[in-house]
Amino acid sequence: MYVILVYDVDQKRTSKMLKLCRRYLSWIQNSVFEGQISEVQLKQLALEAKRVMEDEDSLIVFKSREEKWLQKEIIGNEKASISNFL
Repeated sequence: MYVILVYDVDQKRTSKMLKLCRRYLSWIQNSVFEGQISEVQLKQLALEAKRVMEDEDSLIVFKSREEKWLQKEIIGNEKASISNFL
């Protein structure tokens, strides 16, 4: 599945959450990630994120079956270019 993940955590936990999310998805902007991920990987990511998060923190995941069903428009500079090629 294709996901867009957004988190809002206290500044003290930002670096931990950033490192965690970068292991699974592509970082596209501050606290925003996107990419292909399996259901199992997403569950693992959520489990690990819950260990980092505290009561006032949040994590939002937007899911789509495939990237092609998502229309994305970038206005201004793209933080990180996403490429399917290695």
